[in-house]
Amino acid sequence: MADPQSNARLRADAGAPTTGVIHVRTRLTADFTVISNALAQRRGSAVTIGVAAYIASLPDGSPVTITALCEHFSEGEILISRALRELESAGYLERRRERTATGQVRTRTYFYDVPRGEGPQDPPEPPEPRPRKRSAVPETRREAASAPAPEEPGGPVPALADADPEVVAVLTGLRRVDPRLVLSAQEAARLTPAVAEWMAAGVGPREITELLTVRLPDRFRARPASVLAFRLRETPLPLPAPAPLPPSVERPAVLPFQTCDGCERAFRAPAPGHCRSCRDRLGEEHLRAAG
Repeated sequence: MADPQSNARLRADAGAPTTGVIHVRTRLTADFTVISNALAQRRGSAVTIGVAAYIASLPDGSPVTITALCEHFSEGEILISRALRELESAGYLERRRERTATGQVRTRTYFYDVPRGEGPQDPPEPPEPRPRKRSAVPETRREAASAPAPEEPGGPVPALADADPEVVAVLTGLRRVDPRLVLSAQEAARLTPAVAEWMAAGVGPREITELLTVRLPDRFRARPASVLAFRLRETPLPLPAPAPLPPSVERPAVLPFQTCDGCERAFRAPAPGHCRSCRDRLGEEHLRAAG
């Protein structure tokens, strides 16, 4: 007697989905980053999630400025800065201006695994600066060889809205020549008096742009605004153009060229005739004939 067989449809495996993505999991033991689902599945721009994942994967101390991020990603400054603002408004990113032990003001960036206020962590205290070893180089030589120090922000800052639009256009157009020369509004406002002084001395916008962008170092040891301020401060102003001659001074008229009737040599004279050599020769012949 044959075995009984059922012609009913087989049930599909309940563990495998019929649509959508199927994950192929691999257990990672090194070179991986843990990101919360709230951040990875955040609705909005994919650039924002990508920037957040990249910052989360970096070790402490890595640069995450707009310039550094633009060197890694193919997106431009506008999208990168917009992503940083979105992460900052969502509470994942915090940028603080802190004063170091040496008196310099720097921007520190804190990245949170969960938005601020939802987790127990607080920003860590800035590390204490390590004592520097005394160098055998004299102090004056060491200061001369060091990079230009950034300007102290304590002084009065002119309003950028009151600056000359042509001066502002020169400063904002520097990043088109060198993408690293991205200036904030405060930095541009500090540089406007020096650029205006150059323009008042007769230097055009193209010459100022060439002065500020030519032969820049491969890596900046300070903010780009400090390098630009150093160049504007240390480069001597050009000499003023010489005053034009007064209109009363008359230049002598240039006589036209004539062809000598005797030797056909070209000479300058107001009318056709003989050149000086032919006139002397004719005068000697005339004297000999008269004698």
